[in-house]
Amino acid sequence: MMFNQTVVRVRAGEKTDRGGNTVPDWSQPDRLAVIGLNIQPNAPANVASETVDEQRDSVITGYRVQSTEGTSPDIKATDRIEWNGQTFEVDGEVAVWPDLFTDTPHHIEFSMVRATG
Repeated sequence: MMFNQTVVRVRAGEKTDRGGNTVPDWSQPDRLAVIGLNIQPNAPANVASETVDEQRDSVITGYRVQSTEGTSPDIKATDRIEWNGQTFEVDGEVAVWPDLFTDTPHHIEFSMVRATG
């Protein structure tokens, strides 16, 4: 696999709302460049799905992301990902694959999606 792609991980800060609850604050997010990734379209049937109704046409596009062997970038399910001029959301939990012999992280994998429409 080629691990020559870079994304920007965007993570919300936190703020307290009027009810005293801690909520995400996207006004000044933490940004981190993550290098050494392989980004591929999800399985052919799930690359992009389109939904049409009376109000709008929506398209959901998804990609599978894998990090280089021996890396475990700081990416969480609540993060957003900027790549290729677009903003995606991490879809589900980030899987950390352990190394077979050392029990340290071998790599991570996650899905990211973007909905338009």
